[in-house]
Amino acid sequence: MNYDANGALLTCEIPGIPMINRGKVRDIYDLGDSLLFIASDRLSAFDVVMPEGIPGKGKVLTQISLFWFKLMDWLPNHLITADISSRPELKDYAKDLQGRAMIVKKAKTIPVECIVRGYLVGSGWKDYCRDGVVSGHKLRSGYAQADKLDEPLFTPSSKAEIGEHDEAISFDQVISMIGQDYAEQIRDLSLKVYKTAADYARPKGIIVADTKFEFGVYGGKVILIDEVLTPDSSRFWPADQYKPGSNPPSLDKQFVRDYLETLDWNKTAPGPHLPQEIIEKTAAKYREACKVLTGSDI
Repeated sequence: MNYDANGALLTCEIPGIPMINRGKVRDIYDLGDSLLFIASDRLSAFDVVMPEGIPGKGKVLTQISLFWFKLMDWLPNHLITADISSRPELKDYAKDLQGRAMIVKKAKTIPVECIVRGYLVGSGWKDYCRDGVVSGHKLRSGYAQADKLDEPLFTPSSKAEIGEHDEAISFDQVISMIGQDYAEQIRDLSLKVYKTAADYARPKGIIVADTKFEFGVYGGKVILIDEVLTPDSSRFWPADQYKPGSNPPSLDKQFVRDYLETLDWNKTAPGPHLPQEIIEKTAAKYREACKVLTGSDI
């Protein structure tokens, strides 16, 4: 296990167990009958992994995902267990992995980022200002920045490799990629999961402005995979600080993106070093989101 000076887990090495992929945040290992998903403390922004990690971030992502999986047990997902000690071959690594890793089903990934926008912000706001259209959806006039949309929008994108950028795609393109049946299923499920989460989080004091999901196919059925509704995959706004007309403060990695936008950086690897203050504030935001949503800290 490779930790940085702040105690953030950057990479994992488990000899004797094949690594399938080292993603922007997750290290994935093949356990034979299942997969080991490890959420590191790496942070990516603009599809570039930063040199420093955010201490505890991987545990936040895992704990929040487990919370949503349990809350929305009507939707099949890839989780088998989060008890790493249940696998003898992992016992030497259980101390490092417990709380940040999941053993999951071997689903076939559907190659679409399923983005749902409930509020008009970020690239959606930029597109709206240009021509009033967001991912093929023609919107009414009169929206302000960060306004709540009349209805949440499904705005899919392609899945990028490390160092590459996701690209918005139309629903027709999704259909051409995976077929109409799967396309309609992931669209409808994405919207339902988003609405369920937004309705849960709002009374807790968090607005889920937008989020992205990933789905896979297992046993012939569409299931929810990867992380879900975390500060990495969502925009979380403190409800008591929300005000349309500007970009609200957040409890997610948008805080890091906003800092990076102030730098003279071309958004390609390698990423710039993060100041200690940014690292600590980001860690605090992630933990606050976890505490507010799940009721417990990591």
